[in-house]
Amino acid sequence: MLVATGPADQPACCTIGAVSRILVVDDDDQLRRALRINLTARKYEVITAADGTQALTAAGHTPPDLAIVDLGLPDMDGVDVVRGLRGWTAVPIIVLSARDDQAGKVEALDAGADDYVTKPFGMDELLARIRAALRRATPQPETATITTPDFTVDLAAKRLTTPTGQDIRLTPIEWRMLEVLTRHADKLVAQKQLLREVWGPAYETETGYLRVHLANLRRKIEPDPSRPRYLITEPGIGYRFTP
Repeated sequence: MLVATGPADQPACCTIGAVSRILVVDDDDQLRRALRINLTARKYEVITAADGTQALTAAGHTPPDLAIVDLGLPDMDGVDVVRGLRGWTAVPIIVLSARDDQAGKVEALDAGADDYVTKPFGMDELLARIRAALRRATPQPETATITTPDFTVDLAAKRLTTPTGQDIRLTPIEWRMLEVLTRHADKLVAQKQLLREVWGPAYETETGYLRVHLANLRRKIEPDPSRPRYLITEPGIGYRFTP
């Protein structure tokens, strides 16, 4: 079972004055409270959520430095929360679950989780995982929502809308391309990287796929697809999303 430890230990991230913000997502009130108390005692800033919807909303408004996500949530599977977070942020995600089967662990990790702790667990173990995950993390400014004069991309909710709030329908491939490009806003994404992240390693040479699907995506979001404003091609190299 979860066990509280002795005196609070200062997290490594706080030695120079920085405080890491941790999002805790679990529908068990007692466990959620225990985690909040233990993490706060160790000088972490803690945000809690009892379900997946609350978690994604909270993360969008106040981006965490690390997320702890239970897989058994009342409104959605925790794996979907992992996917929602991973769609726009690279912060470490530690999954908690009573599921100890191999398939459950693989699914969570494939969805983007960085680590997996099986219930019941000891607080010392979880704290060690948190410290290790934060050490590996590379700080970077991130946002869940990107707003332009012509559309808004909500990476957490996986929605693309017009300025009046109407949904712009994308195919799964088009959304994944937009997701990867917006996650690297103003940065060049190489053709191979985009192919690998959208289709997989076996498709790194299929540059024709990019031309076809990017043309379709431009028709849906660009004011003038023949003169792209947002999805810029770097000939022979890759693509850049410019908000």
